[in-house]
Amino acid sequence: MQDAARYLRMPAATLRTWVLGRSFTSGGVARRSDPLIELHDPSGTYLSFINLVEAHVLVSIRRRYGVKLPKVRLALNYVKSMAARSVSTDTQRPLIEQAFETDGLDLFVRQYGELINTSRNGQVAMKELMSTYLQRIERDEKGLPIRLYPVTRSREIEEHTKRDPRVVVISPLVAFGRPTIDGTGIPSSAIFERYQAGDSVSDLARDFRLEPGVVEEAIRSEAA
Repeated sequence: MQDAARYLRMPAATLRTWVLGRSFTSGGVARRSDPLIELHDPSGTYLSFINLVEAHVLVSIRRRYGVKLPKVRLALNYVKSMAARSVSTDTQRPLIEQAFETDGLDLFVRQYGELINTSRNGQVAMKELMSTYLQRIERDEKGLPIRLYPVTRSREIEEHTKRDPRVVVISPLVAFGRPTIDGTGIPSSAIFERYQAGDSVSDLARDFRLEPGVVEEAIRSEAA
């Protein structure tokens, strides 16, 4: 889970709350909130690729607005209920459904925006930001997520996201789901480890047969 949080550039404690829930006291009574993301791992230790993609989408909200779990849960439940009315099967994981990128996203933004009392302009900005993150998810012919291009720039993240290069990719079928250089299968961690050991960008570019800019992006992604 620590690695997943690093890939997503978010605090591990926040991700843990999303997937495991949290305990709190209300009115002197001990309570526990349900997880926002349902883990595929029964032990609650590992995130599946699908879980990682779901967290990636939620991060897009947190970047600008912060995430209040009860409010996000209400908005997601609203999307599920509306989907159930329009199709024959319920949407159990709206964050990764392809339909979420169209009408589902509009529903979510409108409902979530009402819950946090944002202005109409705020809702438009939220939709644009989330759409940018959704575009970094590659799907197969059935609409299922198969590749994720994580955001690799940590500063001024909203401004960079649209032009953030798609160099580092995460696929469940490559390198056991570790981030790799797109099209090569080379783990970005392998480049970063050698960089930390003292190898220069030019040396790494020559040894791995990569462009220097690609090496720099791999280093940047691992240095979060």
